[in-house]
Amino acid sequence: MNFTIYPAIDMRGGKCVRLLQGDYDKETVYGDSPFVMAKKFADEGSKWIHMVDLEGARDGKRVNDKFVIQAAKDLGVNIQIGGGIRSENDINHYLDNGVTRVIIGSIAVSNPEFAEEMVRKYGEKIAIGLDAKNGFVATHGWLNTSEVSAVELGKRFADAGAETFIFTDIATDGTLTGPNVEATRQLALETGKSVIASGGVSSLDDLAALRQLREDGVSGAIVGKAIYEGRFSVKSALEVGVS
Repeated sequence: MNFTIYPAIDMRGGKCVRLLQGDYDKETVYGDSPFVMAKKFADEGSKWIHMVDLEGARDGKRVNDKFVIQAAKDLGVNIQIGGGIRSENDINHYLDNGVTRVIIGSIAVSNPEFAEEMVRKYGEKIAIGLDAKNGFVATHGWLNTSEVSAVELGKRFADAGAETFIFTDIATDGTLTGPNVEATRQLALETGKSVIASGGVSSLDDLAALRQLREDGVSGAIVGKAIYEGRFSVKSALEVGVS
């Protein structure tokens, strides 16, 4: 299995930001233009870029979609987008405008039957986002925690045909304390599907540790704050992915 690095662009108010553990009151702005940041990552060699509409996730509707579509149409790279995707119209809005993969998160908990239908209909163009607090899935921009475990929900969607999961341990997100390697590995083994790790990556060693699990199904890592804070470059991260 290949191991893919996904530089992350979290969008709020038309800017590139990072939140600490999903807290909207703990925001750092890293750039004034999501498209300019996406172009920078593409120019540095990224084949995939991970984009999140933070306002969309919180409010349940698309807010920063124009930046996503601009990147998808103009940069010649694969874009995956999460945040504010609540309907089939939202999915088609992105897929019809050049986005490669759409991430379903909150709706997978609140309306799993609909989410399963979308997985069956759109196949590998849909990823299931499992954002967990203490093992349980959080929704709506991480403001609410459900009573469903990430593994339980992962198994359900794996049975429905989902091929890709994005797993975030909220406790590690934006902290630069290292990813929850074992929980990521467990989800991959339990579902038998591809899992992309998100949250906590602070060093190239973290990426190397995750890459060692690719035979278990850990297929990539999303990297945000470590790049913005200069811990390592996109180029060096990409080299870990292919080395």
